[in-house]
Amino acid sequence: MASTDNTITQSGRTLIYWRPEDETFWCKRGKAIARRNLWISIPNLLLGFAVWLVWSVVVAKMPAVGFEFSIGERFWLAALPGLSGATLRIFYSFMIPIFGGRLWTTLSTLSLLAPALGIGFAVQNPDTSYSTFLILALLCGFGGGNFASSMANIAYFYPKKSKGNALALNAGLGNLGVSVMQFAIPLAITASVFGAIGGDAQVLDDGSKLWLQNAGFFWVPFILVSAIAAWFGMNDIADAKASLVDQLTILKRFHNWIMCILYTGTFGSFIGYAAGFPLLMKTQFPEIDALSYAFLGPLVGALSRAGTGWISDKFGGGRVTFWTFLGMIVAVYGVLFFLPSEANLTGNFWGFFTCFMALFFLTGVGNASTFQMIPTIMQKEIPRLMPNLDEAELRKVSGRESAAIIAFTSAIAAYGAFFIPKAYGTSIGMTGAPNGALWAFLIFYVVCLLVTWVFYSRKNAPVPC
Repeated sequence: MASTDNTITQSGRTLIYWRPEDETFWCKRGKAIARRNLWISIPNLLLGFAVWLVWSVVVAKMPAVGFEFSIGERFWLAALPGLSGATLRIFYSFMIPIFGGRLWTTLSTLSLLAPALGIGFAVQNPDTSYSTFLILALLCGFGGGNFASSMANIAYFYPKKSKGNALALNAGLGNLGVSVMQFAIPLAITASVFGAIGGDAQVLDDGSKLWLQNAGFFWVPFILVSAIAAWFGMNDIADAKASLVDQLTILKRFHNWIMCILYTGTFGSFIGYAAGFPLLMKTQFPEIDALSYAFLGPLVGALSRAGTGWISDKFGGGRVTFWTFLGMIVAVYGVLFFLPSEANLTGNFWGFFTCFMALFFLTGVGNASTFQMIPTIMQKEIPRLMPNLDEAELRKVSGRESAAIIAFTSAIAAYGAFFIPKAYGTSIGMTGAPNGALWAFLIFYVVCLLVTWVFYSRKNAPVPC
């Protein structure tokens, strides 16, 4: 049906005419539609992150309810959702142009029911095998995959001038799912939230009770409501449709691979630190109730991402990214300084915690700035690579490739959710401390700093942004 102002045409829930760079169109109709899709996308993405990282809390409580898994085995459970989530992101990154944002958001959110229900039933039986938990940890990767498709979808709706902020809001408030989960689940597992249908409590050695199954069941009603909202409230964009072959063009783009490195340094760090932070605190500062503080890190990172997108829009993503990596180098050194050591056997928890909060904050800033860089880079590169295209085609190709690169880089970066907790476990297993892993992270940030300076932030950079 055609609208009365003839600026937009719809076929069902599909937008046939979508020109966000047209100021008249954007102000009259486009902004309202884009905003509606953004605010429905955010809770769906939030739930994806919550389910993806739920093992960071579950593994900390498993010994209390009778599961006698080693520290190494529990780090594996915390790490595996990162491995499967990152791998799924590679496939999810190409789904929006094939299936449409509305359908794919609905289906990907409903897929979260599998790990949520599975965890709820599995933790109630102390005889549940470790292999079963490994499978459930892998299934939680469905939540991690959602990010790639969600960001690609929202990228299509917004003009360049506000794309950075829109993506920062979608990602930042979506990232809040980690913090919401790490705050809500420690509370939810202490009460019979679902009554008799939620199963019996697990009685601890001190006589207190836990309902660890609520770590999974808690999300079920929210998943159903959000999926319904996506189906009835979101839109597809006709111009976003593209074959897999069209999208795979990005694998030939040099800057796609450069941005994979940089986004791994920012988002890969954020999600990896979020996955490993509770167990890292518990192993290094056992006298501290880790779950009382763990949610603050992801909260700081998510809010900084949501609140700083405008800085990159104003000053340039390349400049912001450069200074972000410099700050991350300093913050990691601070974490290392305050860890327990031979010189200070107990370490300094509050120094460690403060430096980690700074690290989370900086990853959020960097998450926003790197995603702002991608559309800017492609708007400069596509005219150079395809000089024969007219303005309309350049805009279309640039938008399509920007969205695909945003999704693909998020897929590669998500492996941080696997490698960082696993690096902690390996370092502790080999040396008794996580210092080796943290030194490796610091060196990687130095590489990211140099790459950003060479290609994007220095004077006369190949693609200044």
